[in-house]
Amino acid sequence: MRTPSILRSPRARGAALAALLTVATLCAGDAVARSYPFGPHTRSVNDLGNQFVPFHTRLRDLLHGQADGGLLLNWQSGFGTSFLPDLGTYLSSPFALLVGVFPRDRIDLAVYVVTLVKTGVAAAAMTWLLTALRRGRGREWMAAVLGASYALCGWSVVEAVYNPMWLDGLIAFPLLCLAGEWARTGRRPVLGVLLVTLAWVSNFYTAYMATLGAALVLVVRLLLEDGTSRERVRGLGRAARTVAIGIGLAAPVLVPVFLGTRHAYPGWTREFAPAAWPDVAARLLPATYSFFSPAVFLGTGALLLAGALAFQRAVPRAERFVWAGLVAAVALSLQWGPTHLLWHAFATPNGSPFRQTFVLSGLVVIAAWTAVASAWPDRRALLGGGGVVVLIAAGAASSALVTGWTYPLFAAGLVAVLGALVLARSGRFAVLAALLLVGALAGQAAATTAYADRQRLNRLDDYAPWGQRQDLQSAAVAGADGWPRYRTDPGLEQSTANDPMLVGGQGGAYYSSHTPDVLTRTFLALGAGWTSNGRALHSLDNPVTDAVFSVGARVHVPRDPHQGWNSPDDRPVTVTRQDVPPLVTVRPAAGPGARPGRSPFRNQERLLGASVYTVPATTLRAADGTAAEDTDAYDYRVRPGAYTLSANCPAGSEVYLWSPDLFGKARLGVSGELTDFRGELPGRRAGMQRLGTGGGQLSVSLRAARDGTVPHEAVGCLDRGRLTAAVAGLKRTGATRISVTGSGVRAELPPGTHGVAVLSAPRIAGWSCDGRPAGSYLGLVSVPVNGDRTTVDCAFRPPGLRAGGLAGAAALAALLATALVPRARARMRGRAVRLPRQP
Repeated sequence: MRTPSILRSPRARGAALAALLTVATLCAGDAVARSYPFGPHTRSVNDLGNQFVPFHTRLRDLLHGQADGGLLLNWQSGFGTSFLPDLGTYLSSPFALLVGVFPRDRIDLAVYVVTLVKTGVAAAAMTWLLTALRRGRGREWMAAVLGASYALCGWSVVEAVYNPMWLDGLIAFPLLCLAGEWARTGRRPVLGVLLVTLAWVSNFYTAYMATLGAALVLVVRLLLEDGTSRERVRGLGRAARTVAIGIGLAAPVLVPVFLGTRHAYPGWTREFAPAAWPDVAARLLPATYSFFSPAVFLGTGALLLAGALAFQRAVPRAERFVWAGLVAAVALSLQWGPTHLLWHAFATPNGSPFRQTFVLSGLVVIAAWTAVASAWPDRRALLGGGGVVVLIAAGAASSALVTGWTYPLFAAGLVAVLGALVLARSGRFAVLAALLLVGALAGQAAATTAYADRQRLNRLDDYAPWGQRQDLQSAAVAGADGWPRYRTDPGLEQSTANDPMLVGGQGGAYYSSHTPDVLTRTFLALGAGWTSNGRALHSLDNPVTDAVFSVGARVHVPRDPHQGWNSPDDRPVTVTRQDVPPLVTVRPAAGPGARPGRSPFRNQERLLGASVYTVPATTLRAADGTAAEDTDAYDYRVRPGAYTLSANCPAGSEVYLWSPDLFGKARLGVSGELTDFRGELPGRRAGMQRLGTGGGQLSVSLRAARDGTVPHEAVGCLDRGRLTAAVAGLKRTGATRISVTGSGVRAELPPGTHGVAVLSAPRIAGWSCDGRPAGSYLGLVSVPVNGDRTTVDCAFRPPGLRAGGLAGAAALAALLATALVPRARARMRGRAVRLPRQP
């Protein structure tokens, strides 16, 4: 069997070796931790389980033609949301397409494989870059070890491994450095542009940081080369052109993503705080974990070689100190507020504040390769590098992040690396030297991976991989599905905040960085619950809102124990059905300036167009009979303890409790079923819930576990008869036929219809009806109808799609010019040379 031609090159073999070493080490670390798929512990923590796995499930469904909606419009989440911004933020990496080859019930394995592939490609890309910066003939295998060190850096195995789109930035940094190298030397202008486009399309956020890092590398390369100032300026100009055209080609994705962010509900805001320097030093060592310090761990080999650079006499003095100075400057920039903002596009992240750490890791690896590419370090360099890493280890001694494994792993790695470099310099036992270096890296990185796997489970929310619960839930949704005649909601008892994408249906739940402000405020007005400060919206389990949003079937499953619930596991999966109006109904005009009020009961009535609730006055008393304190004109204040809320409802009412800031339990009377409320404003908001049926003088027993508030108008008494009559009226005047696509809705109305046609979807930016911008009927898409037509055509186009397309077309023209103009000039010069001289 012949070796493939691409692997006959030492550089290619080195890149392949780096990728294999990286993947094997990651798998080994996960196996030691008994993490999925090698053991019983889930790896779906935080947003990996709550966002990214469901989003990849939707991508898989789109690839197989099984999703409701398309690339522009997601009918499954939030009762209709824009999908292109989510696609460009979470799913636009070409590696994400791998999920299409996996069965739907193996989506967790698919995302894990995508993670492994991305990390392996990052190792290969860095190895290729290192040998492009300096060939290092005979030491390509050392470049492979350093490439793997980069891909297995602490930032990768601790943070990016559960934020898989960040791994595209890990790939982007070496690729963008390659593009800068080609621009510096005037080579491969088209391929350089395409690499920039690939990086920015795959994940614009980390691509921005990678571009800054690549620019620094280019500046250093230009400073160190022997060319003239004019040549340096021309190199910078070519690089700027490459980046501009590359980002322009990515504009059809980038502009909608940018505007999606502008239209999103505000998330958390945090002030930047630098990490303590002992913690910074500790994160350079193995087996440490922290969310608020830069994870620069690279293995002792890369760290020692980077420290040895300043002492390596085989490297020119200017090169030694410029690269060492760049590493030091970037390390300091992580700790200073203004440069922190620059790295993060002038907005402090809601979570980890050191997301640019992968760039610093890449620069340290480049410095390490510079120290070894020309010659193996001599005794002076090894002693100097060893002294640097020992000082770092000593500086970390006072950090609480250091664990019992940190120093033993560090010491073992240091001995192995020093021994390997001594053997390599002697020219003998090269295989043993390589095994020692690989073993030191793999051992430390696998241990760090395993330690991080366990720590994430202890510190972050976790979500179960696909199992029996999801099988039952998705089967129930599929069996009840009637889209687009009505929606099927997978239920309030969610497995993730994005259950409609994970298990199917067309529900209200939705969690994204692009959750629209309009959607969140509409759900707020209707009494929905949320987490993540309003960006993770929960389903509205209420018959009135089900009628408003045409939810004709609703799935109920036991509460998920992975969400901290203690519901009995033997409760059956059930589906409740309700007669609901069609997706498009006709209402009287809402009147100028109509807007939701404070009471969600009254807001539901406004959207329904009928009075169905009685909202009685309430009295709240503590267990000792004393009246609860008022915080303002609208709310009672509660502290941990028992309370009784008294109200009077008409006989036969369904009783609903709205208490968004209550963290505790409630029940109707003393024998009603206990209902959990998990409110803690503003981060958590408890949704309105049904307590039972009753009438006359009622008492609601409350037990608050934390400080909070209870509204004065906390109780709503629903009259089912009135609701049934309201639904019947909406059905009589609603659409007689509806067709839904991945970019809009077409509805046929009864002849002579007058009023306002309302689509039961949030009026997010991008909707137009009958060729004009759509109106808003208390937050929903609307268009006036005057009896002169029987159809309503509403289309959705994400804001920025047209502008992004125009920018992309202009960039494509510039790319073609970049490719064709030099050829045309060369052809003309050739013709001029061949023309005979005139006598």
